[in-house]
Amino acid sequence: MTSVVVIAGGFVLWAVAHSLLASLRVKALAQRVLGPDVMRWYRLCFVVVAVITLLPVAAATALLPDRRLYTVPSPWRWAMMVRQAGLMHFIGLAQLTAPDPARTGVLQVRGFYRFVRHPLYLFSSLPIWLTPVMTQNLATLFACMTLYFIVGSYHEEALLLTEFGDPYAAYRAQVPRFVPWPGRQVKATR
Repeated sequence: MTSVVVIAGGFVLWAVAHSLLASLRVKALAQRVLGPDVMRWYRLCFVVVAVITLLPVAAATALLPDRRLYTVPSPWRWAMMVRQAGLMHFIGLAQLTAPDPARTGVLQVRGFYRFVRHPLYLFSSLPIWLTPVMTQNLATLFACMTLYFIVGSYHEEALLLTEFGDPYAAYRAQVPRFVPWPGRQVKATR
């Protein structure tokens, strides 16, 4: 049980720091203190900090005492191993060369974004829960991650509404958050 508390506690600390660094207030503070050009580097630094600060949680998950909850036998385990996004924007490299680094994203209404507003969170959640070998530590980490995806989607939508305004509000009214629903989708665009 100690492993569960340490992993969940570490993830919560990481999630709070990650959310603060993603907030408009912290970004505005960074611009005031470091100047407007900081936005060229902000996303890339944000991603690097997120990865580095998540390493202790990953280490705790791997190293703390654990117990196996289940194992899926082959060949089914091989069937249990998807993604779509602007990778360069996501990791922060598009911002380095953009004329306006604060506005390098594009409102995606293609592919899976036609059916759900957060396909990255959906398709990140599915594989982790379809892990063929599940342990107590992994289940704890995955539960924290899934909860963070849900809570983070609300935060992200507030940012998207600020960035894209009415077009995002219209999109949000048409398309469900995580679970595809018949008749609730955006028509395909070329």
